[in-house]
This record gives sequence, C-alpha cells and structure tokens, in this order.
Amino acid sequence: MYAVIKTGGKQYRVEEGQRLAVELLGSDVDAEVSFSPVLVVDGDNVKATPSQLNGASVTARVVGETKGPKVVGFTYKSKANERRRWGHRQKYSTIEITSIKG
Repeated sequence: MYAVIKTGGKQYRVEEGQRLAVELLGSDVDAEVSFSPVLVVDGDNVKATPSQLNGASVTARVVGETKGPKVVGFTYKSKANERRRWGHRQKYSTIEITSIKG
C-alpha cells in the first residue's frame, strides 16, 4: 500500500516505514504529524476522488531536522563595480511514515 501526500507545495509517494526529507514543518522531534493524502493505492484498489479519500489519512513521526546542499549565487553589473555573492541552505524535516489508513 502506498499513498501520495502533499506538503510544502510538493507531492511525495510514501509507504509505511519510509523516511524522507520534507520542507520544514516546525514540529518538535518525535512529534506525530498527519497528512491528508491526494491518492491512496492498495493493490488494485485506487482511491483518488475527494469522496473516496474522506476518511483517509497518513501519519508520520518527525525524526529530526537536516540541511540541504549549499546553493551559491553571484550577481554583478558590468562597468558599475557592483558585485554581490550570496548563499542559501534550505532546512528540511526528516519524517518517518508510521501508518497509512485508506
């Protein structure tokens, strides 16, 4: 059984026991979070409409927080002595899927 959940503006295909890094949730470590699935597949049975997904839920446990790769950028304007170097490192929450209820 697997489900497709939506969090942080992205969709993820998840199964029970799977760990994945999602956008920062702002929850404490070992906290339970719940997601409303977009799609639930159980063998040959596919649930995708809002009426079918009325009671469906995906629960996960927050395992920790991680940081993504460093992104380095550089902007400049020629003949103006204007240069700017910047960097960014996105923070992610690592979650572990505990149950999928269809």
